[in-house]
Amino acid sequence: MSSRLMDTKGGAGVAPEFLVSPEMLSAVSPSGDRGGMVLGSSARGEPLLVSALRPAPTRIVLVGGLYLARQVALRAMAVGAWVVVATGRPAAWQVLQKAAGTGPDGRPAPLVQIRRLSPVELPRPSEDGPLLVVHDGGPTPQELFPPRSPWQTTVYVLPYMHPQAGATANTADLVLMQRLPVGQAQLAARIWRLPPPMVQELSSLADDQVVALGRNMWERMRLVTTQKEQQILGPVRRGD
Repeated sequence: MSSRLMDTKGGAGVAPEFLVSPEMLSAVSPSGDRGGMVLGSSARGEPLLVSALRPAPTRIVLVGGLYLARQVALRAMAVGAWVVVATGRPAAWQVLQKAAGTGPDGRPAPLVQIRRLSPVELPRPSEDGPLLVVHDGGPTPQELFPPRSPWQTTVYVLPYMHPQAGATANTADLVLMQRLPVGQAQLAARIWRLPPPMVQELSSLADDQVVALGRNMWERMRLVTTQKEQQILGPVRRGD
């Protein structure tokens, strides 16, 4: 896992800029410099960027609820990404299609595709059209859409930690975790070899706090949510 995926605003970036519609920018929070998504703020109040769309196959694991997963997807849309959601609960993701709006023909904009949990042909990612694949398939996801090319990022949404999720978790470039019950925090400690203070921190996070875990990186952040995002997603929360 690489700490280059995280950055404070003004630091070195690894993702380019994208042009998006004014309607999309008005619906979500500012994306940040050079395409990095502003996910939250540090304890010092500095914006923290996640360079999730980059010229390398990328894996991100989210441990928590739908709110965090949908917020990450919205912000990927805001920096010009195609978003494909593979899920067993498509109704929970319809808010993304509504946020994307409609095309000239009145049909839903193709920026967001909601699919079943089965292999499908994906859009071909590029620097001008990066691809975010959201795999919302429970705590032990199958490898249906492994990132194999530059500018493709696969996000695995884990509702909770499961002993059989270790393989998926260990191959992630970045892990974002909301508050975990003590037993699940201890399981996370075994997977990532976390010391007791970090286990305690994981089990005591506030609803609007997230820990970003990467190689040589442990960063607690507070989620930043705009009024427009709250209209789409509701208030910041943990769980589904």
